[in-house]
Amino acid sequence: MPAALLRLDRQRIDRWLWHARIVRTRNAAAALAGSGHVRVNGTRIDAPGRPVRIGDVVTVALQRTVRVLRIKGFAERRGSAATTGRLYEELG
Repeated sequence: MPAALLRLDRQRIDRWLWHARIVRTRNAAAALAGSGHVRVNGTRIDAPGRPVRIGDVVTVALQRTVRVLRIKGFAERRGSAATTGRLYEELG
């Protein structure tokens, strides 16, 4: 297992969105989660500090698309685009 991946049981949604490269900045991730454009397991969230766990399904409404992702892991820091495939599985 690469050092950048962690064996955590949960992580804040804003950190996970940023580490998974769904958004460009952590502030953008916090704003996205805080504005209600993110759902976790079908429930709309409005707080960037909401914890997510491995196996959770995250639905993100972006400007021109909706992404549905299943969380597969967490990272200690934001890595390259090649490592993001280890963090989630694209469902739709």
